Amino acid sequence: MKKSIGISLAIFLASVSVFAQTRIPADTIFDNYYKATGGKSLWQNIKTYSLKRNYTSATSTPYTSSVAVSLADNSVYKSKTIMNRAFVYTMKGTDAWVKVPLGNKVDVKDLSQAEKDALKYEMYENLVPFIDYQNRGFIATTVGTETINGVATNQVELQGKGVKYNLYFDSKTGLLTRQKESLAGVETVTDFSNYTKAASGLLYPAKLVEINSIDKKPLTITSSITINDAVSPELFKR
Repeated sequence: MKKSIGISLAIFLASVSVFAQTRIPADTIFDNYYKATGGKSLWQNIKTYSLKRNYTSATSTPYTSSVAVSLADNSVYKSKTIMNRAFVYTMKGTDAWVKVPLGNKVDVKDLSQAEKDALKYEMYENLVPFIDYQNRGFIATTVGTETINGVATNQVELQGKGVKYNLYFDSKTGLLTRQKESLAGVETVTDFSNYTKAASGLLYPAKLVEINSIDKKPLTITSSITINDAVSPELFKR
């Protein structure tokens, strides 16, 4: 009996050892994504970006958003337009606020720390959440492999303060196919598809399907992105 247990334990330890040796490092998976979407030098040279998105759902009013980001200045501008009403979220450095339309007036309110953190995460997440992840205080760990919609993927967990991402990369193409974000008790799952090449040469997902643990209803998002065009400082004025 003891001999049988010893053999079983040896087999288990050997299998763990083989997995540890064959597991792809998270940085290699990230580098494969950079290569598949235009090259790491292109990603390292991103200083600003502008993003336009359309949101549609079978159960809610469609809306649009316009985003402008200056990574170097830690500045984000996001205008969310619903039924011709524009809600504008802005972060500049450590300051962050929202402009809410009230009839012919606009009410300006400071964002809470949680709202500010969410906007800061979104600043990178709109591109990919693992940009400069170590300097941003994140830890990346390869979890293993998983099949997503019939596609074999490599799974990486990216853990930060108050937020966690599980990222699933197509093992053949290196492209990101799914992201699970856990933030403030809400899990949001996003599937990426229709990778399209921007004028800058960056390959990006033009279609996203998002569902969170609160609404539990799929939201379809179509995107277009512009890299390193001038971003007006006027956008970040309070």
